[in-house]
Amino acid sequence: MSAEREVLATKDAAGALEGTRRLVSDQKVQVGPLGHLVEERDTLLKMQWENFDVQMLGTTVGAVLNGLDLSEELPGEATDEVQRALDAYKVVFFRDQHLTPDQHLSFARRFGALEVHPFIPSSDKRPELVRFTKSADTGGYENIWHHDVTWRECPSRSTILRAVEVPPVGGDTLFADMCAAYDGLPDDLRAVADGLSAVHTFERAFGRQVPADRVEEIRALYPDVVHPVVCTHGRTGRRFLYVNRVFVQRLADRSREDSLDLLDRLCRQADYPEYQCRFSWAPGSIAFWDNRAVQHYANSDYWPAVRIMERASIIGDRPTA
Repeated sequence: MSAEREVLATKDAAGALEGTRRLVSDQKVQVGPLGHLVEERDTLLKMQWENFDVQMLGTTVGAVLNGLDLSEELPGEATDEVQRALDAYKVVFFRDQHLTPDQHLSFARRFGALEVHPFIPSSDKRPELVRFTKSADTGGYENIWHHDVTWRECPSRSTILRAVEVPPVGGDTLFADMCAAYDGLPDDLRAVADGLSAVHTFERAFGRQVPADRVEEIRALYPDVVHPVVCTHGRTGRRFLYVNRVFVQRLADRSREDSLDLLDRLCRQADYPEYQCRFSWAPGSIAFWDNRAVQHYANSDYWPAVRIMERASIIGDRPTA
């Protein structure tokens, strides 16, 4: 067959699709341009800052802030501008910040009171600074999209993670913009999600750590909580998806079995790369993320290499619709 007979197209086949998102046949994934990102992307590209320069990483999420020394106490106006940048980009990053644990905590406390995590070991005698040590003996299991500690009545508002030791390759962390994910829901799915709540529990991730003789005690301390599936951000007013596969047990008023299909459709919104940014760690790297506006995923591709991180989290309010 000649090449002329094989080539049937006279123009790009996508031209007939009118620029809309479409389901792939009978599957649960969509393809096509995400036009709803345009306005926010253009706004972010035009933003200017007084105390640092910005390098955006994702279309609507993630930016590296250059020009600050976090080992020194920042003036109030610089601290306020970092918070405004966090509101805008949802996760911000810093390079070459070789902080001590106490300097890490001091920087974090500029943004609020810090939580103590009951199920992750702390760093030395600093209960507010949790330590993740991965090696040949302890693999990484955080490679699933999630918001942190949604099993709390008042989950953390934001989180500051510092690289202590990183592998020579791998171990990146990805972040997904859950505001953009909500805005991009198909109309029918958004209408359903807006009226739902979900039951969150520590037991799905941390239940095996609780001794059998203390289960009821710990359940009383951290009972299952119900949060809206779609919440409103207290600082920005943006709506965002607030479900994940790690801590959500079921939808309220439904069994787990009856919840799974809809939870899967909602949780997979974080999977689209258009909503994501990816950060490669180096010694002295810091990530500061809004634990409501983004979910994160810690790539577990570096075993048996060593990866050590320390985290301080700012206490938040109870999520509301």
